[in-house]
Amino acid sequence: MSGNLKHNVVDLLELRDRVYVFHDRAHAGKAVAGMLEEYRNSDAIVLGIPAGGLPVAEVIAEELKVGLDVLVVSKITLPWNTEAGYGAVAFDGTVRLNRRLVEALKLSEADIQQGVEKTSRKVAMRAKALRGKRPFPDVSRSPVILVDDGLASGFTMLVGVEALRNAGAPRIVVAVPTGHSNSVQMMADHVEKLYCANIRHGSSFAVADAYERWSDVTDEELAGILQKSKQN
Repeated sequence: MSGNLKHNVVDLLELRDRVYVFHDRAHAGKAVAGMLEEYRNSDAIVLGIPAGGLPVAEVIAEELKVGLDVLVVSKITLPWNTEAGYGAVAFDGTVRLNRRLVEALKLSEADIQQGVEKTSRKVAMRAKALRGKRPFPDVSRSPVILVDDGLASGFTMLVGVEALRNAGAPRIVVAVPTGHSNSVQMMADHVEKLYCANIRHGSSFAVADAYERWSDVTDEELAGILQKSKQN
């Protein structure tokens, strides 16, 4: 299953370098859950990164019968392109910048500061909306399975991992339906294990290309997922 990947990376060889392999995020969650059988009925905590990661995480948690929660982290987007990011901010204030990209784009310190502040406000508002007054779960004693709907540059996930380390997480597992091979290999250096069902190579990569049906996830949908998980 691993090919030339790092020792702590697991993928599905039959899905490698293919596109449109998942019907939607729910189907992707089931595929990833099937790779995580060792965590079934365990004390592991599944944390979804909003927006798109939480629907995937919901299915994984349901399939494995483990706890579900949310880890709010958001990319810092370019002033002229809100789809492209040059860093990310996590709920606890952890910030990481892609310095190589920042230098290549000749972003000023003022641009960067403004971007970090804007993203920090966005993260704080989303965390308050989704978590309310609930404290972040204790991750110091249980394995954490950190989930997103895909791994493109990897910077958002990397900041999520750093925030979990800051919170005392001793064992972090990243689980994603799809990812670029370079980002998967990079991320593997920062976690105990990484599961990616659909690893793709090549000069271009879009998370959406792994899905037949792709749409934005609203904050109302996210709140509904978390409300449902608290009732179970």
